[in-house]
Amino acid sequence: MNDDERLRRWRLILGGQQSDGTGCSLRGTDVSMDRALEALYDCDRRAGLGSSTPQVARWLGDIRTFFPSSVVRVMQKDALDRLNLRQMLLQPELMEAVQPDVHMVANLLSLRHLLPDQARETARQVVRQVVDELHRKLAQPLHRAVTGSLNRSVRNRRPRHNEIDWHRTIRANLRHYQPEYRTIVPETRIGYGRKRSALRQVVLCVDQSGSMATSVVYSGIFGAVMASIRALQTQIVVFDTAVVDLTHLAHDPVDLLFGTQLGGGTDIGAALRYCQELIRQPRDTIFVLISDLFDGAPHGATVKIASQLVQAGVQMVALLALNDEGAPCYDHEHAGALAALGVPSFACTPDLFPDLMAAAIQRRDLSQWAAGAGIVAARAGARA
Repeated sequence: MNDDERLRRWRLILGGQQSDGTGCSLRGTDVSMDRALEALYDCDRRAGLGSSTPQVARWLGDIRTFFPSSVVRVMQKDALDRLNLRQMLLQPELMEAVQPDVHMVANLLSLRHLLPDQARETARQVVRQVVDELHRKLAQPLHRAVTGSLNRSVRNRRPRHNEIDWHRTIRANLRHYQPEYRTIVPETRIGYGRKRSALRQVVLCVDQSGSMATSVVYSGIFGAVMASIRALQTQIVVFDTAVVDLTHLAHDPVDLLFGTQLGGGTDIGAALRYCQELIRQPRDTIFVLISDLFDGAPHGATVKIASQLVQAGVQMVALLALNDEGAPCYDHEHAGALAALGVPSFACTPDLFPDLMAAAIQRRDLSQWAAGAGIVAARAGARA
């Protein structure tokens, strides 16, 4: 990169005020790029985008022209946060101009009851586009991890040919190697076994308060994928101060997401009481609580029910976030109390979730799994 290009980039970053010190003048499309950035990031000194719908639509078109998709998503999110451009989500012509992503889906879900009829249909199309994209990316790794772990949990010593685990069979029969034939005689065959109708029950208990918006989106997609696996019995429950069972909508993640109600308070204890009634075989149940653990009700109820679940043999984990954002803000005291019960509490990115579920199905220590994945879990007795 030469000096002129370096100065040009600094000029675009610093905004051309007297203190930027670059002495660089912009020409051509750089002027339009600068105006798009100025409208958003210098809005405290200027009029910004104002309330004009054509002006907002033109700005959305400009940023898609001048910047890559990853930057466009950041600028759209900043526009919603800094300029309160809710009209972006209230008018179909504006929604058609946005670059859809998981944050946009979260905003649309939280505002869907305010949308006019035409905008509501456009919102559903935007949500469908993002969900389909994420489903293509996430479904296969989760399906492969879960079904592989389930198959391996029912090994037998008299497998049919299509049930043989060849890697384990070869290792078990190395002593029967026949040098003259350069082959191994498989005296002992190890197989994956036959699948039962439901090998594990999975309960996803998802906090739908406003702070968990993107986690709700990913939870809905993962829940729908697991519900499609016949060897799992999957329940999907969302909660704020009320508890809603959305299992019947799991066939379509878009329907499932539109069944949520982002915002409101939080009563984790009520959600855990409901989910406790769903569990029939505790030792074959994986309970995933997805919540930042900020609770409007006393912590005691949550900790008491969590203790009952653990003592009954349920494998329970608290995901403080299920998104790409990194370390979340969460209730450290509540997380520490759960950790003291043996319930690991940590944030998880979507790309790690399939491996987490595989580890849970194999009944591995999830705290050790988290440590191996470089995830920092809450400690017992921890306080903010």
